Amino acid sequence: MAPDFLASVCLGAMVTEVLQNYLGGRWIAGAGSGAALYDPVRGTELVRVDSSGLDIAAGFNFARKEGAELRSLTYRQRGEMLSAIARMLQGRREIYFEIAQANSGTVSNDSAVDIDGAIYTISTYAKLAETLGDRQFLFDGEATPLAKEAAFQGRHVLVPTRGLALLINAFNFPAWGLWEKAAPALLSGVPVVVKPATATAWLAQAMVRDVVAAGILPVGALSVICGSSAGLLDALEPFDLVSFTGSAETASTVRSHPAIARRSVRANIEADSVNSAILVDGEAGGGPAFDLLVREVVREMTVKSGQKCTAIRRILVPASQYDAVADAISSRLSKVTVGDPRNNRVRMGALVNRAQYVAVQEGLAQLRKETKILHDGASHDLIDADPAVACCLGPTLLGAPDPDRSEIVHDIEIFGPVATLMPYRDEAHALALARRGQGSLVASVYGSGAAALSRVALELADSHGRVHVVSPEVADVQTGHGNVMPQSLHGGPGRAGGGEELGGARALNFSHRRAAYRGRR
Repeated sequence: MAPDFLASVCLGAMVTEVLQNYLGGRWIAGAGSGAALYDPVRGTELVRVDSSGLDIAAGFNFARKEGAELRSLTYRQRGEMLSAIARMLQGRREIYFEIAQANSGTVSNDSAVDIDGAIYTISTYAKLAETLGDRQFLFDGEATPLAKEAAFQGRHVLVPTRGLALLINAFNFPAWGLWEKAAPALLSGVPVVVKPATATAWLAQAMVRDVVAAGILPVGALSVICGSSAGLLDALEPFDLVSFTGSAETASTVRSHPAIARRSVRANIEADSVNSAILVDGEAGGGPAFDLLVREVVREMTVKSGQKCTAIRRILVPASQYDAVADAISSRLSKVTVGDPRNNRVRMGALVNRAQYVAVQEGLAQLRKETKILHDGASHDLIDADPAVACCLGPTLLGAPDPDRSEIVHDIEIFGPVATLMPYRDEAHALALARRGQGSLVASVYGSGAAALSRVALELADSHGRVHVVSPEVADVQTGHGNVMPQSLHGGPGRAGGGEELGGARALNFSHRRAAYRGRR
């Protein structure tokens, strides 16, 4: 896809390209007409994707065989490749921003979360490679004597798996979702096959296309399939990996597939998450911690129109602060401008497509059965966007005055600009409400007292993959409730999927096999 085509698409040209797949070391068009990707604000067709007719098994075998050249390299050499990828992507950053604006309907700051976050993640793992050095395997722990005589010892090692990594990503982060999975796998020496979500596959395909064109990686090390996922899991073999991000319903299908259930393909799952933000009891209304909570809630509701797996869905505050927090959040939300991201006055763009727009509206209708509206997203006039066409929706704050009697507010994740405020009686009650999410990716805690913050954070650790603690001392440097950093774990127990990604060097564990060596010292 040439830059002049990109310009024509963004201008609403009538010609639609069908994006090709890269499999078996070559670009291949699907056999059908494909599924259309749309501008979620203007409703215009942008490109099409199609994977019908591909020989998936042959393509996977090619990746395993030819992509295995990665394994013959050292961590340092693979890290140098990641550095080259990051530099190349940085040089084409503006083109990726145009694609994101057109296909995802995101404002510039939201596109940066995805695109710049991807480049930062790649760079982080490139730097990690420098510490791993000129090796092709990793030690796991120290040697341990296994007999009375110390001459016979055992030690564990980690070696790259001899399969491939199938990466199935969600629609909300087509750039970051690709590279937060691919960077650790490639650094480990494992070839990857990327299956981006159809709705926003354009950006992921463009990035893979550019990496392939630059000749940075061995042939077969990086593949992309755009369109249907049919047949992908069928082609997996015992030493392969699959990493999935998406709905709990689809995750269940992945888990029950024979590749995982019978052939023991290693799987990592990230699914639904009803994340919480908690204001510690005893904080003054309008005080620093109070304001930090309010600002973070508004940010999480509006960044990428709330389409983040880590976004705040439930806000837990002391009962005495319920009304004040409701007023403060509502006041800030009322100032959020919604519409076409091409207009510089717009702060929040669109939901990704009409299906997502309908799903959010349906979820809102369910939540409204046991909540009341504190700020109505429908009150926002759209800027440069036709309400009959655009998938734009203003941020909506709901209130659940009696959260113990509520059920669906703890169970439904509305993947959009919606959050529910609820009061708690005491610390134990707040923790119980947070745990009703049945396992989440992240909870954030706001307060000024070190003892209370530490106590609450540790109590939340068993049911959350990450606990984000915010006090006035870190107000200006904290990275944000929903911001996933490559140095920290991303994943969560229970309904969040039970998976783990990133976490610095920990991410390499998924792409390595652990073995025990036993023998002479």
